[in-house]
This record gives sequence, C-alpha cells and structure tokens, in this order.
Amino acid sequence: MNELFQLLLSGITVGFIYALVGMGFTVIYNSSGIINFSQGEFVMAGGMSAVFLLKYGTPFWLAFLLSIFITALLGLLLWKLIDLSKERSVISMIILTLGYSIALRGLASVVFDKELHTLPSFVGDGSFDIWGATLTYQAFLVIVVSVIIVILLYLFFKKTKTGKAMVATSDNIDSAKLMGIDIKKILMLNFTISAVIASVGGLLLAPITSTNYEVGVMLGLKGFSAAVIGGLSQPFGAVVGGLILGVLESLVAGYISSEYKDAVAFIALLGILFFMPGGIFSNLKAKRV
Repeated sequence: MNELFQLLLSGITVGFIYALVGMGFTVIYNSSGIINFSQGEFVMAGGMSAVFLLKYGTPFWLAFLLSIFITALLGLLLWKLIDLSKERSVISMIILTLGYSIALRGLASVVFDKELHTLPSFVGDGSFDIWGATLTYQAFLVIVVSVIIVILLYLFFKKTKTGKAMVATSDNIDSAKLMGIDIKKILMLNFTISAVIASVGGLLLAPITSTNYEVGVMLGLKGFSAAVIGGLSQPFGAVVGGLILGVLESLVAGYISSEYKDAVAFIALLGILFFMPGGIFSNLKAKRV
C-alpha cells in the first residue's frame, strides 16, 4: 500500500503539469477553434529561460518572472503571426502553430544549448512523509500552485468583465462582436494566458526533472492528450484528464516498466477518440470558455 500511495502521489504531481499544459490548449481552442501545437514549446521556454538567466547571474525570483514574461511575448508573437496570416482556415492555423513550434525548438537549440539542465528547488530539498510515502517540497509546490492557477482561472472567467467577454467570444463570436467586444484583444489575451500557464508548468517541473530544448515535444503531446481526455470543449476537463494521465503513467512505470510510460498517453488518447470522442465529460452540455 505504501508503494501504491507513493506512485499515486508521483502521478498526481506530474498530472498537474499535464493539466496546466492541457488548459493552455483548451483556452485557445475554445476561443478560436485552433489547436496550438506550440504549447509544449512554451513549457520549454519557461524552464530553459530561467536556467540561463540564473546561469548569467540573474536573481532567482527575477529570473522566474522574466522567464514568464519572455514566454508571454512568445505567445503574443504567435497570435500576431496568426492575425497577419492571409489564410484563415483552421487547418492552416494549426499548421502555422506546428511551424512555430519547430522554429522555437530550433531557436532554443541555438540560443541556449542541447544539454540537459535542472533548476534548483524553489522551496528546498526537504520532503513530507505521508502514510509511508514521500512527497518532496517541490512536488507539493507543484500541486499547490496548480490548484491556485485553476481556481484563479475559474474566478477570472466567472467574476471579471474581461473573463466574461472571453466566455462570450467562445460561445458565439458573431454575437460577441455585435455586443461591442474587441475580438482581437480577447484572442490576444487568450494566447498570452495559455503561454503564461505553460511557462509556469515548465518552471515548476524543471527542478523535478531535467529540461532541454526538446522537452516541449513530449509535454505538448501529453498536455494535448490530457485536454482531449477531459474534453476540449470543457475548459477545466484538462485538469481531470491530466491527473488521470499522470496517475496511469506512474502506475505503469511502477508496476510494469518505465519504458512503457510514454506510451500511456497515446493509448489513452486513442481509447478516448474511439469510444468518447468528446472526452469523458462529453455527456455534459458543452460550456466553451
């Protein structure tokens, strides 16, 4: 039982990172219909920017904030490229995000390097003992920060005028225009928010696992899987999808083999697409962000 609980704690920790990446997918999809396959690169940019800012003597918390700011600018740049594009079909926009992700990965390999890096723990190297299992302070921080982000997003969409405008835009973009909502500003904000969420995920994960210029590929795919499992039309379904995915991965790694861990996301994704294409919350009334 102790081993099982340890695996569950590890799965929940990683699952929250997948949830943060997945929420970035749903925020953009629900407002624009675009699947942003650059989301994983935003995770990479957050972690790698902090690593190199620290390397060149930037104070710790300033490096943390600057890395989020840099990633937000990358999200804004992606939106600007989409806004400037003459071909506005959804397929062409998805291809554009794929090209952007490849460009960011190549740029990172040149600006940074191709080595593996880790960030120092934000809260020290201690740990808790919970029912015979160990939870490090950093893993606990991942869980706490992720829950706070989910709550803040929920309150933002429900309680603020801007958040409600984003909800209105995703529900019916034409009606939102008639109500005087600036669609371009709303979409720009969506891309910025998704980039910031992803960068925080990258920063939280870097002290636990290594990061490098390619880390965003797998994290992006797993975040997308989490979003699809929860339901792309359900903004916070990605949280449930990420936790399910993280726990399944941890159990497979612990009881079968870590070699099969990465296959779990794609098997789960295929299963959902075959049997519940709308995600596990597809029976609920779609409530677009």
